[in-house]
Amino acid sequence: QVQLVESGGVLVQTGGSLRLSCAASGRTFSSYSMVWFRQAPGKEREFVAAIRWSGGATSYADSVQGRFTISRDNVKNIVYLQMNSLKPAHKEVYYCAAKSGIVTTRPDVYDFWGQGTQVTVSS
Repeated sequence: QVQLVESGGVLVQTGGSLRLSCAASGRTFSSYSMVWFRQAPGKEREFVAAIRWSGGATSYADSVQGRFTISRDNVKNIVYLQMNSLKPAHKEVYYCAAKSGIVTTRPDVYDFWGQGTQVTVSS
């Protein structure tokens, strides 16, 4: 049974930094794409960043390129999202998701999801 457990969401100030973690368990993820999405209240879930577990290729949404970094720890089976120069945001929930195969920015094709971790960036 696949489990994705996010952590690290807190209240931070604009311009600050935060690191989110996604602990993955339940199977070998070597052929998987691991992705972070986020969702603000009343808005659709949007793609943030992705990493291919094997090889480590990454991709980012234009809105976070240069500020966010996605990485993974192969030993601990954790995917991280380092977020720098944070912009104001109210109760955005960051979700970790996984699917076999290539990265896509469409959330509806991801097989496995975590419960989310909430981030607020005060202005």
